[in-house]
Amino acid sequence: MWRLASACAIGGALALGLCVLVPALLGFQRYVITSGSMTGSYDRGSLVFDRVVPTSSLRKGDVITFRPPGQTGLVTHRILWMRSVRGQRVLRTQGDANREPDLWGPFALHGSKQARVAFHIPYVGYVLGALSERKVRMVVIGLPALLIALVTLAGLWRTSAPETREVRP
Repeated sequence: MWRLASACAIGGALALGLCVLVPALLGFQRYVITSGSMTGSYDRGSLVFDRVVPTSSLRKGDVITFRPPGQTGLVTHRILWMRSVRGQRVLRTQGDANREPDLWGPFALHGSKQARVAFHIPYVGYVLGALSERKVRMVVIGLPALLIALVTLAGLWRTSAPETREVRP
C-alpha cells in the first residue's frame, strides 16, 4: 500500500512538472484562471497556456490575456470586436460568463505582440495556486524530506543495534 501511494505521489508530481515545464519550453506562457468570468470555456482553477502572437493576427472571438486599462492584474477574456481607429487597433472584450462587455470599454493594445490562449488544462491551476503559498510548499517539500530522514535513521539504528552486531569469540 505504501509503495502504491508513493508511486501515485511521484507520478502526480511528474505529471504536474510536465504540464508546467514542457509548454514553457515550447514557448507558451501560463496563467491560472482565478475568477468565474470565463466559466463554460475556462473554469476557475484552469491553467491556460498562451502563445504570444502579432496583434495583427488577432480576430473577433479570440481569447487573449491582457492588462486592462487602469487595472493592475491580468485578465483572460474574449474579443467581441476589433476596429482600426486612427491607425490603432481598438478592441472590446467580454468574459464568456458575463452578461455585459467589460467596463473598461474599448481600448487599444499597446505593442506589436499579444498573448492569445492556445489551450488549457482544467483544475491544474488549483495545484499551482496552492503551491504559491509558503506553508503548502513547506509541507510538500518538508514532509518527504522528513520521511526520508526517518527511514534513513531507522536503517542506521537497525544496523547498529546490539542484536544485529556480529559476536566474535
